[in-house]
Amino acid sequence: MSDKNTFKTVGIYTFEVYIEPKTTVIKLLARTILKGLMLLLMTLGCVNLKAQSSPKYSNEFLAIGVGARALGMSNAMTSVADDVTAAYWNPAALTDIEYRHQFSFQHAAYFAGVANYDYLGYARAIDKNSHMGIALIRLGIDDIPDTRLLFDADGRINYDNIQFFNSSDVAFMFSYTRGVSLISGEDFVEGGGLTVGGNAKVIRRKVGAFASAWGFGLDLSAKYRYNDWNFGLMLRDITTTFNAWSINRDQLTQTFLQTNNEVPGNSMELTLPRMQIGASRSFNINDKIDVLAALDLIWTFDGRRNVLVKTGLVSLEPQMGFEFDYEDKFFLRTGFGNFQRVKDFSTGDQSIESTFWSFQPSMGLGVKLEDFTIDYALTDIGNVAESPYSHVFSITYSLEALPKIYTEGKRRIVRKGGKDEN
Repeated sequence: MSDKNTFKTVGIYTFEVYIEPKTTVIKLLARTILKGLMLLLMTLGCVNLKAQSSPKYSNEFLAIGVGARALGMSNAMTSVADDVTAAYWNPAALTDIEYRHQFSFQHAAYFAGVANYDYLGYARAIDKNSHMGIALIRLGIDDIPDTRLLFDADGRINYDNIQFFNSSDVAFMFSYTRGVSLISGEDFVEGGGLTVGGNAKVIRRKVGAFASAWGFGLDLSAKYRYNDWNFGLMLRDITTTFNAWSINRDQLTQTFLQTNNEVPGNSMELTLPRMQIGASRSFNINDKIDVLAALDLIWTFDGRRNVLVKTGLVSLEPQMGFEFDYEDKFFLRTGFGNFQRVKDFSTGDQSIESTFWSFQPSMGLGVKLEDFTIDYALTDIGNVAESPYSHVFSITYSLEALPKIYTEGKRRIVRKGGKDEN
């Protein structure tokens, strides 16, 4: 295939564009992505200056994850997500949905039902190159007893004075993604493609009548496919998500003064950016069985965390997952993540500092029934469950399969001969 020049006009300017052979284009794309990641790392590294005054685990309810499929694979989903839950994992992957409408719901309860974690998502095809999605995530503890007035004026216990309140963290996500053609014409890799997407999220946090916060943040993402390989990039809280807290001092002043505590005031809580890079590949065992292997690397920039790799500038946490499918109808999943250094208290000798590495295994099952997909995971949600493992179920409903031009054209696939498949 010979090289060629083309001309593109933007406004009153005309540019001559040189399109190189396929192998050269791939190398140029790789170098461009590498340069972008290096620039991103330098930019995100600057937020380490804010880490000294920012809480390390702000908005952690948004780090739990959604969908039993993902939880069964230890959340290694940045390059894997291909359904409505992609609005959370990687908005750029929403174009992998092959239905015009798709819905998903998940509910999980832990601490014997005291805390409830819910997710509701919807995605829709706009045209053959773009999708949109919306999602609602809520982590809440309801009916918390307020015992401040348990004792009446005479010092007697009066249970009728006990009132109840709720504590909840809620996030609304609005997602959009579109396929792009950074490589075009005959030089586009067959079976490949690039999509980019993003989230705008609004956060509402409330602790009864005592305190509440509004927050806002943005996520950016990309997904690239090369034959059987998928690569994903998710930049969470890229603008530094903020929560503006409003404290009801009238509700707290008396209690805080009685306990010699300082009454808190209104404040701003920042959530620093984090980056997730993922790669996955599917392997065909035979005509009926396929295996998907995935690896995610989570980069945080808020100081040292108890993870596999940690420095003063960045901490790195790996997550890996596997999915076995039979005729694309029955699925078996497993994963490994949450690698931590844990102190060993079994020695009984306080003078000896003994630690060991631990990790969190997970597993899951799935079945696809016509328009419904039911997934189950046995895992520890966010490492906050009462018992080591929690049971999670999610269901996905797909409506109206997309025409062939959508499913083949969403990544602008081009045949080797240079003619579009559509």
